[in-house]
Amino acid sequence: MPTLHVSSLSKLNETVAAVGASHVVTLINAATVVETPPGIAADRHLMLAMSDITAEMDGHVIPASEHVERLLGFVRDWDRQNPIVVHCWAGISRSTAGAYISVCALRPERDEGEIAERLRILSPSATPNARLVALADEILGRGGRMRAAIERIGRGADAFEGKPFRFDLD
Repeated sequence: MPTLHVSSLSKLNETVAAVGASHVVTLINAATVVETPPGIAADRHLMLAMSDITAEMDGHVIPASEHVERLLGFVRDWDRQNPIVVHCWAGISRSTAGAYISVCALRPERDEGEIAERLRILSPSATPNARLVALADEILGRGGRMRAAIERIGRGADAFEGKPFRFDLD
């Protein structure tokens, strides 16, 4: 069964090794250096440089359509033979948005609300970046359902760092 795993930066290498991942998605500030984890080929590591913001701010890169398009292309090209790890700084906002978007894209028949509720069960601290979700909702033609589902699950529990978790596609 193909699986997505979500992690913080501090748990990235440990998570990649533990799950036998073949692909990694990094959603992190442009100034943060992230080395490709051991065992991951460079072309299987997608780096998306963006700040964890939902509105323009001086000195920051706001999540944009091109970030979502690159994420969608990468996960659609993933062969799903081995797990993929999606991470950000804390494993709470950008990475959980990336995982949610990926599951919605790879399983278009699944209900957005069910996917969001599953995300909440798997990660009590998940607070998916609302801008990333809204952009993906538009690109995927989900008619506002992705955005509404994430609004329904609300802000996650306060945490400095999310615990790594597995998000099954099925």
